[in-house]
Amino acid sequence: MDVHHITPDGVVDVTVDDIPALLSSGEGLVWVDVPAWDDEAAAALTAAFDLHPLAVHDFEVRNRLPKVHSYPDALLLVLHAPERGRGGHVHHVELDRVIGPGYLLTVHGPVNPAVAPEVALRDTREVLARIRAGRLRPTTAFDISHAIVSTLTRRMEAFVEELTAEVWELERRVTADSYDNPEKFLDEMFRTRHGLLAVRTIAAQTAEIYRRLTAISRAVPDESRHLVADLVDQFERIAGLAGEERDYLQGVIEFYRARTETKMTIAAERLAVIAVVTLPITALASVLGMNLIVNDHTTGVPLAVALAIMLAMSGGLLWWAKRQGWW
Repeated sequence: MDVHHITPDGVVDVTVDDIPALLSSGEGLVWVDVPAWDDEAAAALTAAFDLHPLAVHDFEVRNRLPKVHSYPDALLLVLHAPERGRGGHVHHVELDRVIGPGYLLTVHGPVNPAVAPEVALRDTREVLARIRAGRLRPTTAFDISHAIVSTLTRRMEAFVEELTAEVWELERRVTADSYDNPEKFLDEMFRTRHGLLAVRTIAAQTAEIYRRLTAISRAVPDESRHLVADLVDQFERIAGLAGEERDYLQGVIEFYRARTETKMTIAAERLAVIAVVTLPITALASVLGMNLIVNDHTTGVPLAVALAIMLAMSGGLLWWAKRQGWW
């Protein structure tokens, strides 16, 4: 785990043993970033921050939904970030935070083994780099938390942008008839739609959590309320963008399916016409063929009459099918 003491002069890396003294002094901010919660982290940090047992439990297990819990002197927030995996699967990368007076505790995971460890750490590392470079000067733990989540939302917007590029390409291929394997092509469209749906769900759920946070008056200091409202707006915007793009892709899918189904219907009608036209020929030939065409002698007149009847029946059926508009 990484322990940082943030003051107006910069960032100093400290140890876990320094946390009680730093919190007692009230100078600066203490930020502890835990890549993965384990027994060592639990033993070192539970007492240092007086963590609630429910908060410790949330660090240990995988939370499938975002959540917020307000404690007398701290706030627990759980959220997820989308990460695209193989086959169109979208991983939910978890980030847990405890925001207290003068400190921030960030805990990553648990995450799917298929997700690279650095994926879960990239947002916190980016914010730490900004603080070290002097581009971000936080004065409260909410400032750091807001910067981390804002970095996460920018990645979510980039994720939606990537999926939108795929939607445009799929729409172009549909309108240009430039697809060879319909089954594979339809699978691509549904995988892209799944990605948009996953981002929209994550953003909408997280917006609800932050909207709930605005109603907990004692949990958020007055100077940080605008940060919470800003995050609600960011997640609502992402949910709206992903939802609208998903609806657009759904329209492309329906257009493709309607055109494909129309082609199949027309093909079926033509095959039905062919079957109807050839059916009387087959039936008449099966009855008369063996009697009219023999090895020793062919009866020409009856054969000509039978062929004329076949042609007349087929012609009549074709004329009737044309009148019905079948071809």
